[in-house]
Amino acid sequence: MSSDPAPLEEVEIHLLLEGIYRYYGYDFRNYAPSSIKRRITGFLTAENLSTVSALQNRVLHDRECFDRFVRSLTVNVTSMFRDPSFYLAFRNHVIPILRTYPFIRIWHAGCSTGEEVYSMAILLQEEGLYDRCRLYGTDANEQVLQTAKQGMYPLRMMKAYTQLYLKSGGVRSFSEYYTAAYEEAILRASLKRNIVFAQHNLVTDGSFNEFNVICCRNVLIYFNQTLQTRVHNLFYDSLCSFGILGLGRQESIKFTEHSARYQELSPLDKLYRKVD
Repeated sequence: MSSDPAPLEEVEIHLLLEGIYRYYGYDFRNYAPSSIKRRITGFLTAENLSTVSALQNRVLHDRECFDRFVRSLTVNVTSMFRDPSFYLAFRNHVIPILRTYPFIRIWHAGCSTGEEVYSMAILLQEEGLYDRCRLYGTDANEQVLQTAKQGMYPLRMMKAYTQLYLKSGGVRSFSEYYTAAYEEAILRASLKRNIVFAQHNLVTDGSFNEFNVICCRNVLIYFNQTLQTRVHNLFYDSLCSFGILGLGRQESIKFTEHSARYQELSPLDKLYRKVD
């Protein structure tokens, strides 16, 4: 006897993602099933659609709907100095290593609207290293990159960001790093001068440079094992010898084929150093 057929909704989601890949070239087929299903369900409600098949018909014939759909699938949850203990660990364990380099390249993969990239720029300024650094912030979503390039964030968030900054080991007044204008906080131009924001898709694109540090925090949790393996290979190949990899708290290099090729610098904050 043949095995039981897959539930209809699973079939519809598979066809939707396959159709998007073939027609638009965007590959969401290896995102974690629970995450992709949850986001599709939310988008169906937002678009007032009752079935995934109806969504497939709309996104394949309506480019604006497809653009909205992509924005709903890409993860854009971030903040300045998110998980401040990570930045404190970076100051303590990574900065001494970076001081030994004449020039430093840092890649923030899946940077969303850029807050974590600017957080790193602030940290590097305070440690006296920013002038010899180049930071690359990349994301698959062009719209969030436009926000990142502007470096303007809601003024109402600055109080919370100030507390996170202080917990991260910040040594100045956080208000020094932005100018308030109406309801916006505009980050200082001095933070932007060594940052490059560009589109890069971890699902389909390859390496574009060699880096001393790669940060990809709270992105891999949305990928299935196949895609996580691809991204880990990409990061390993993109790191220079003794380069640093920073992941999110729920992420790890354990059980990857490269686990023995890294040294743990801060197990709790998921900072690793490539040693092989």
